[in-house]
Amino acid sequence: MPQIAQLPEFWSSQVFWTLIFFGLTFFVIGRGMVPKVMDTVAMRDKQIADDLAAAQAARDAADEQEEAWRKRENENRAQAQAVIAKAKADAAAKSDKKIAAAQKRLDKKMAEAEAEIAAARAAAMTEIEGVAADATQSIVEKLAGSSVDGAAAQAAVKEALAHG
Repeated sequence: MPQIAQLPEFWSSQVFWTLIFFGLTFFVIGRGMVPKVMDTVAMRDKQIADDLAAAQAARDAADEQEEAWRKRENENRAQAQAVIAKAKADAAAKSDKKIAAAQKRLDKKMAEAEAEIAAARAAAMTEIEGVAADATQSIVEKLAGSSVDGAAAQAAVKEALAHG
């Protein structure tokens, strides 16, 4: 068969050109382009690792700053609480002093008022005794027809008022 007789020539030519094509492809792509791509990938991996390291360092620094800020805030809060407590204590002391002074004034006014009331009561009792003595003299005069001495009427009224 003539087709089979041509097969080694045809096939050897095909193998030759396939080897040439794949050889060129191997050298152009495998030796030329792949190392550049691999270098780019390695550089990108290194950049990502550096970025992650920088991000971690920034996070650590931020955590440290936050912790320092929290400490300062807690100290400031404690100082503010101390100032508030001192102000409350001072205000309480001042108000206690004012209340004590006001209580003294009120006690003094109360004593004065009680003294005035006692004086008014004594004056009223004296007046009531005088009116009662006059009324007793008038009643005895009208009922008994005799006159009673003013001192005796006064003594009788005092005795009656003393015993209720």
